[in-house]
Amino acid sequence: MVLGRTMKAALLGVSLAAIAAFGASAKTLVYCSEGSPEGFDTALYTAGTTFDASSRPLYNRLVEFVRGTTEVEPALAESWEISDDGLTYTFKLRPGVKFHSTDYFTPSRDFNADDVIFSFERQRNADNPYHQYVDGASWEYFNYMSMPSLIESIEKVDDMIVRFNLSRPEAPMIANLAMDFASILSKEYADQLEAAGNKQQFNQQPIGTGPFQFVAYQPDAVIRYKAFADYWKGKTQIDDLVFAITTDQAVRQQKLIAGECHVMPYPNPADVESMKANPDLQVMEQEGLNVGYLAYNTQQAPFDNAMVRKALNMAINKQAILDAVFQGAGQAAKNPLPPTMWSYNDDIEDDPYDPDAAKQMLADAGVSDLSINVWAMPVQRPYNPNARRMAELIQADFAAIGVEAEIVSYEWGEYLERSKALDRDGAVLLGWTGDNGDPDNFLALLGCDGVGGANRAQWCNEEFNALLLEAKTLGSQEERAALYKQAQEVFKREAPWATIAHSVVHMPMRANVTGYVMDPLGIHQFDGVDLTE
Repeated sequence: MVLGRTMKAALLGVSLAAIAAFGASAKTLVYCSEGSPEGFDTALYTAGTTFDASSRPLYNRLVEFVRGTTEVEPALAESWEISDDGLTYTFKLRPGVKFHSTDYFTPSRDFNADDVIFSFERQRNADNPYHQYVDGASWEYFNYMSMPSLIESIEKVDDMIVRFNLSRPEAPMIANLAMDFASILSKEYADQLEAAGNKQQFNQQPIGTGPFQFVAYQPDAVIRYKAFADYWKGKTQIDDLVFAITTDQAVRQQKLIAGECHVMPYPNPADVESMKANPDLQVMEQEGLNVGYLAYNTQQAPFDNAMVRKALNMAINKQAILDAVFQGAGQAAKNPLPPTMWSYNDDIEDDPYDPDAAKQMLADAGVSDLSINVWAMPVQRPYNPNARRMAELIQADFAAIGVEAEIVSYEWGEYLERSKALDRDGAVLLGWTGDNGDPDNFLALLGCDGVGGANRAQWCNEEFNALLLEAKTLGSQEERAALYKQAQEVFKREAPWATIAHSVVHMPMRANVTGYVMDPLGIHQFDGVDLTE
């Protein structure tokens, strides 16, 4: 999801050139992606832009979400059994699943248990040759989902049966295995690259079992895929798929209107109505399963003081942000969970917008002449369509209580990496779109396992963390919800984030696009999509 440099004029027609390269007879869909992938080995990353370009077109998982829902269905595993004590998950694998065959790899066998075990062992086992094959590999999702302590072992029963042995019951286990980090990759391909001394290629020239196979990538410009003829679900209607990487929202919109791309994400909220009125376009709309937030570094003074964090939260005028940034396509957030998520605690009262009280709280905390860096994302996301503008509004709000704020930013991949540092300065604008429809997926962002990774607040609160860990072991949704509601009370009291907004998500596309399904998990995928004449 590394954000490329602003597209130069010479690259604005790259999607049309890509179409021509495939030939006039091919049915080609062009997606104007908002950024570049960090790589193509999904488990190494956490960014949705990277997932859109890797796990969704190229790979499959043991189980997957039914398109447009959080319901789980069989995928590479055609069935599974869970032991009565919840500690053993046995998966019967789907026979006859083919890996992609390209000019750089020809598989000699079908998908089997070896690929499943490899895909997880490289994340959990420091001795695996692929554990650190990329510099700084942290397997962030695997760790923040507490997988290292959860998975005791993974057994190959036979070529088509795999067994996961757990250290404790895990209520969201099946849903977790439908997430992008759990994508299944080819062990045979990995072994071939290791033997050739070229393991880095594993992240650059991917091989999967998914609906599309990789053709080429021109960094910060275009990714090309072609339909996988031997896909186990059947070949897609689209022959060729092109990601035209177009970081500028206005340029994406121009290209969509001009017919140079078929689908674009993250339109400017102010432009949605005019796009709806354009007969050449259609605009889908859905309430997002997301939250946008400002994460303080709670390990750095004075932001290690909850009173200081609360004071800053009370200085932020959320309504002004909703008006200027979301243009009516959002609502103020008071919890780390969106209100559409089960276990949302609606009884919690939000911090009021009260600059005078905020100024007094800072004085009571003995804090004066405070300065802070506010990090602004360089990309549009569903939970924040314009982070720079949001940061400017927060900067002005902080100035009103005597706090000097400087806005900083970095290229997207660097932004994500730098913001994980324990000694990071200031507060980071980020957000989250749910991965699996389970509250744990949001609240674990603030768990102790995520410190130094997905937990950008670097916040490890024993009370909060214990509630999360206990909730995952319970089988009853009602029992789990009660603990998650308590966890939200702790969160609100301690204020590691300023929760900003939950957004409505819009997806504009050409009128001749059929079969596209908006997804509550923020997934952009193109199997099942077609183009009419």
